[in-house]
Amino acid sequence: MLAALKPFGAWGIGGLALIDSAAIPVPIDAMVIDYVIHDHARFVLYCFMAALGSAVGSLLPFYLGRAGGELFLLKRINRKRYEQLRDRFERQEFLAIMVPAMMPPPMPVKLFEFAAGVFEMRTISFFGAILLGKFIRFMIWAIITLLYGPTIVTTVAAALRNHLNYVLAFATALILLIGIWVARKVFDRRKGETLPVEDISADDIPE
Repeated sequence: MLAALKPFGAWGIGGLALIDSAAIPVPIDAMVIDYVIHDHARFVLYCFMAALGSAVGSLLPFYLGRAGGELFLLKRINRKRYEQLRDRFERQEFLAIMVPAMMPPPMPVKLFEFAAGVFEMRTISFFGAILLGKFIRFMIWAIITLLYGPTIVTTVAAALRNHLNYVLAFATALILLIGIWVARKVFDRRKGETLPVEDISADDIPE
């Protein structure tokens, strides 16, 4: 796929990112880095096109979740539990999608995309969250590559793979902290209401 699409330049990396998000997993981060290595001048364009392709491709799991995801979840959890999860997601839905999109593989971003569809997040907000999160992620890789060369990227990627549990734990903690902060801002604006932190249980933290 890389050989077939690389001659198309920025459109090629956009197509690869779309395929990665919608259907066949491909090492899109490595491919963005490859484009940047061979053409430093257009690294922002490559990062943006990869993020755009990812955002377009992510609409597939999003609409799958919207079409039948509620029934899928209700077979596994009761209605009350489902509504609690939905309410918590809606309080910080943009960050709940953007932050996982920023995380490198193997963060299960498609699960968050599917959940966004299940909980009927607005399409424009979902698309914007994925686009921004992926753009930040690809820009980080590109800047590291430009500053330190491709060797440092390989070293960082290997370290992430070797410490996967720590990476996932950090990502989970970051998402929860951001969610609590956003929810606190929402409740602080309402007179007489406080943040129901005590309602958050260990069952809400993804494994």
